[in-house]
Amino acid sequence: MEDRRGIPEEGGGKGMMKEVREELIRLAEGQALFDEPLGKHTSMGVGGPAWAVVFPNRRERLGEILALLKEREIPALPVGNWTNIIARDGGYRGVIICLQRLCEVRMISGPAGATLLEAEAGASLTALVNLSAAAGLSGMEFCAGIPGSVGGAVMMNAGAYGREIKDVLEELVIMEPPGRTSSWPRERLQFFYRRFVSPVEEGVILSATFHVETANREEIRRRIEEIRNTRREKHPLEYRSAGSVFKNPPGHPAGRLIDEAGLKGLRIGGAQVSEKHGNFIVNRGGATASDVLSLIEMVREQVFRKRGVRLETEIIVIGEDS
Repeated sequence: MEDRRGIPEEGGGKGMMKEVREELIRLAEGQALFDEPLGKHTSMGVGGPAWAVVFPNRRERLGEILALLKEREIPALPVGNWTNIIARDGGYRGVIICLQRLCEVRMISGPAGATLLEAEAGASLTALVNLSAAAGLSGMEFCAGIPGSVGGAVMMNAGAYGREIKDVLEELVIMEPPGRTSSWPRERLQFFYRRFVSPVEEGVILSATFHVETANREEIRRRIEEIRNTRREKHPLEYRSAGSVFKNPPGHPAGRLIDEAGLKGLRIGGAQVSEKHGNFIVNRGGATASDVLSLIEMVREQVFRKRGVRLETEIIVIGEDS
């Protein structure tokens, strides 16, 4: 998946762009960065500069930012924990809206006295899992160890151990420019393997509500620790990465296909196919986005040539080449 949109050249509009900068600083309450290297933020540690990165901490401010960017026809991209993004070396000629400060997680009452978990889009899955475990609520354990945010998990329909976000989702709240919000029950939403189709054009996920069940706290904690230990054993957490690179083709785990093709350890520049898990590409130091993307293409070509299976990427690629 790629996003290569760009901001118009400033040309004679330098005064306008200065005005937009000042307004973004005001709306983000000072939490705005300009010409910001995305490699400082992405989990892979690669990426050129974005025109701006803003960190709103109030929903109404997010709405105002979206309205401003839509009015000025400036590309905008919402992100959470930056964990499944490859930013190209030329950067992103637009505004990255980081939702990490919109991160409240709480328990609410649902129909017939049921307990639900409501989480803002910028909340980490770790926070969601920890709160549910502390409250003796089961259902979110499969998210243990997934490093993403709630909004990102919904957008990717994140999953593990036979479960996906769609299986526990109750409702989404989505915002669209200029700040209108709408609620969407699960039955009105479309999910596919590692993909969510938003019902709102240019919509940004604000929050998600999940159904959970009361269970034994110790059993919940035991299962969470078991999953986390498995991830530590099998995943190359000692290096920077963007998580799983490829979707699993039906009946063929991508990591196994890569391993059987003899590609573990394959390296271009600072990017390497993990020697621990074939479906991870890691930054061994000094990698560029070009290194990573070239290695991805080499792996796809080799797996197809040797195994006859076309791998599809799970990560999101943004920006433009340098």
